[in-house]
Amino acid sequence: MSKLAQKVVLVTGGSRGIGAAITKRLAADGASVAFTYAKDASAASAVVKAIELNGGKAIAIQADATDVEAVEAAIEKTFATFGRLDVLVNNAGTAIPKPFEDTTLEEMDRVIDINIRGVFAATKAALKRLSDGGRIIMIGSAVGERAIAPGLVPYAATKAAVRMFTQALSRELGSRGITVNNVQPGPIDTDLNPASGDWAVPQKAATALGRYGRPEEIAAMVAFIASPEASYITGANLTVDGGMNA
Repeated sequence: MSKLAQKVVLVTGGSRGIGAAITKRLAADGASVAFTYAKDASAASAVVKAIELNGGKAIAIQADATDVEAVEAAIEKTFATFGRLDVLVNNAGTAIPKPFEDTTLEEMDRVIDINIRGVFAATKAALKRLSDGGRIIMIGSAVGERAIAPGLVPYAATKAAVRMFTQALSRELGSRGITVNNVQPGPIDTDLNPASGDWAVPQKAATALGRYGRPEEIAAMVAFIASPEASYITGANLTVDGGMNA
């Protein structure tokens, strides 16, 4: 039997990149999956179709991570559609790479609103529906633990906040058997950070393996943390970065 059979998952920002890989992997492991997307309905539809072609169940829900009411509605729609909620994956995030001195307050606010406030809001709303013994999984970043390059100051600071949020929340939810963990990717080949991009050479050089990771490699870690085998792992920051922070 599939490891996540009868489980229901909500992934924020699940229409592309790491989020799409997570959505597809959890569906392949047997979960019914709902995911949010901000704008690109065609990309979201493609993810749903890919899952359904493989015999899985998925729904896409438009909800910008900065819109608290929309995120709350997405959680309620997930619960109404599938009858329960077992796993929340806080994947939605953004970065605006540039020197800190040149970063505007508006740009800082956007990074904070998506990467911290959005995570807080989604998690708080999900706790009203999350089953005891469930899972909350953050998608943080290796730069939330160690800043290896300039140009990511607000992003790194928000991901460090996610790391501490994970640890603190795990203390509050342990009595319900809910685990809270933070997966911290290193450089991953996505549209936002392509392995062929201008920033790729120093990032590859910073890893022990000398390459970018694939979204599926992050999804594999998320799938493990969501599974029954990870029931004694909580409050952990699990870095998947090809040795970048070694």
